[in-house]
Amino acid sequence: MKTNRRNFFQTMGAGAAGIGLASVLPATGCAASNKPEENDDQILFVGDDIAIADTVYGKVQGFLLRGIYQFRGIPYGADTGGKNRFMPPQKPEKWDNIRPAVWWGNSAPQIMDNRYGNVWSSYADHWNYDDVSEDCLKLNVWTPAIADGKKRPVIFWLHGGGYTNGNGIEQDGYDGENLARKGDVVFVSINHRLGPIGFSDLSGVGGEKYKDSGNVGALDMAAALEWVKENIANFGGDPDNVTIMGQSGGGAKVCVLTAMPKAKGLIHKAVPLSGSSTQALDQSYSQKLGSYILKDAGLKASEIDKLQEMPWKEYILLANKARRTLAEEGEGAGFFRGGFAPVADGNNIPKGKFYSNDNSVSSDVPMLICSTFHEWGMSRTLPEMEEISEEKAIEMLKERAGFRGGLGDKAPEVYDAYKKIFPDAKPIEIMTLIASNRKSVVETATAKSNEKAPVYVAWFGWEPPMFNNRMRAFHCLDICFWFANTDVMLTHTGGGARPRKLSEKMSDSLLNFMKSGDPNTDGLPQWPVFSVEKGETMVLNDNCEVQNDPDREGRNLL
Repeated sequence: MKTNRRNFFQTMGAGAAGIGLASVLPATGCAASNKPEENDDQILFVGDDIAIADTVYGKVQGFLLRGIYQFRGIPYGADTGGKNRFMPPQKPEKWDNIRPAVWWGNSAPQIMDNRYGNVWSSYADHWNYDDVSEDCLKLNVWTPAIADGKKRPVIFWLHGGGYTNGNGIEQDGYDGENLARKGDVVFVSINHRLGPIGFSDLSGVGGEKYKDSGNVGALDMAAALEWVKENIANFGGDPDNVTIMGQSGGGAKVCVLTAMPKAKGLIHKAVPLSGSSTQALDQSYSQKLGSYILKDAGLKASEIDKLQEMPWKEYILLANKARRTLAEEGEGAGFFRGGFAPVADGNNIPKGKFYSNDNSVSSDVPMLICSTFHEWGMSRTLPEMEEISEEKAIEMLKERAGFRGGLGDKAPEVYDAYKKIFPDAKPIEIMTLIASNRKSVVETATAKSNEKAPVYVAWFGWEPPMFNNRMRAFHCLDICFWFANTDVMLTHTGGGARPRKLSEKMSDSLLNFMKSGDPNTDGLPQWPVFSVEKGETMVLNDNCEVQNDPDREGRNLL
């Protein structure tokens, strides 16, 4: 057996859409009930007097599907093009007539070329992309009732795709219908500015006018939370009980928002999945990148406004070229150190580590952190990897091990440590576990534990019986379990009773966390608060159990 190394590394990268990666995560179509319908009555209702809700900007009209009201593409900000590019989000203009809110808002500007180029990814992940434009500050709402005086917990979903790609409905598992029905909660998802359009720090060359430019994508997210505060009661929600949740890059966005002064008081619980961060991008790097953008555009500082006039795709390609030039000079070569991401400007986002004291922006916000066993799937479409030898696995780990590059001479020691922890695992599985290590999860939980609010940690290990069992507990898989969508995201789970059983437990746990800040529920073992000493972790699988920092020995060698 001979493994094609180039294909192997490409497959590793294709499996993740983590912080700063230029790949995207799965997409979404129409959802269906997680369980079969019990009758054949009409399930979709739309009309002149159906699903009409108030916002502070005007009335919107949605529709009623299977007893849940849906509103799609509601503006929470103005068009970000032209003079608004690189500027903090502006309020949308008010409207007089009833505005239709029955279709998704535009995805934020991002490079869409070859989006469906990999047929297996398109099949498994159901990419869902349509119009793309700078008029992208839109959100979606699923709710059991409209303005009925009831205060329902609100979940606020932040999509993955790093800070570069994605949208609020990019995979079937993102649909909020089933969770809204099951838990009597309100589900909100948003689009916001991404990549160079959302995070070009031009403050060093553009002066006061551009002082916020490196963080306008993050300010969009805060503006959407302000919209929730002002409007969600009209959709049956409680503005004083908002849980922010995101996966991969969305998980990192959760952490960034919990550190932003503008979000203080707008967040009451936080759930980062398969992605987290404890600090923002260093501004000395981001400002230098901004100067390279201006240089590559052939503009003087006095001409910087011309960047607002360029077509958005032309600007993104220009900015990405500047990023590559800077990387070639040895700065920001890896996405943990560079690229387009939220900036520690000391104003919108603090400098230094998040959660560093008990008086931070979110010190009273409970957090639940989860990752999957096999974030970096390596063999779904490479069956020959299943038979890889230990020697070959170690050789490959020397060169690359997930987000952090290769392990070099430490590869044998790390491999042996994980083999000891998982004695029944095959070499391909040990490789994947190492590449998918929980280092950032534990770092975030440890930092957050400095504050008074509790932290809970989970590790998702359920594996779908598809692709000859080669999918494993891959990046994105757990999303549909939390949202009671395992019979919706069929190409991730296969559907049926087995995944639904775990989903019932996980969605119950999430709903209880939203309501009380405590994820404990009858279906799971007692879930203790995370402590640095024990590293208490809820392992989520067909049989769930609590383990004390199960991968500590191997992880500490990384």
